[in-house]
Amino acid sequence: MAIKNTITTADYLDFEKTMTKANSLLKDNKTKLIGIYTIVACNLGLRASDVLGLTWEQLRRDKIVVTEKKTNKTKEVTVNDRIHQLVNKESNNENGSPFITQKGSVITIQHLNVELKKHFKTKGLRISSHTMRKTFGRHVYKINNESENGLMYLMEMFNHSSLTMTRKYLGLTADEIAQIYLNL
Repeated sequence: MAIKNTITTADYLDFEKTMTKANSLLKDNKTKLIGIYTIVACNLGLRASDVLGLTWEQLRRDKIVVTEKKTNKTKEVTVNDRIHQLVNKESNNENGSPFITQKGSVITIQHLNVELKKHFKTKGLRISSHTMRKTFGRHVYKINNESENGLMYLMEMFNHSSLTMTRKYLGLTADEIAQIYLNL
């Protein structure tokens, strides 16, 4: 848990390895919720508070309109095939939350963080629910050839006010940015 009035951060994971791990978590009823969260969060790029507010019904759609809890800004996100496949396999035509614990309530972010740290234990990395949003960001950046265009897309997707903020958010170092220019 974060210490009050301090800034905490999370690291990102390799997207494909994370999807593989999430799919393995789906196979066990005790870890299925964490697998579902991971797939949804890594494919939508939303904050945990917004992901946990989603329903199976919303995830069946092609697009979802979300009012972000942190910023109160409205945004539209596209639901991809990976999420649709997950919904078809796991929802049993349910319409409620996909993130219900054995106690019958939506998992808290604090408990989610504990479970993610347990299942995505990686030496030296800071893992939390925000890790999945950063994993999404790094993947988008990577599939856009680590370009300025990729950063601009993410700036828009994350509702950042500047490219500088997006670079900092992704943890891009000066060396990584210089390497982009050298590879042109």
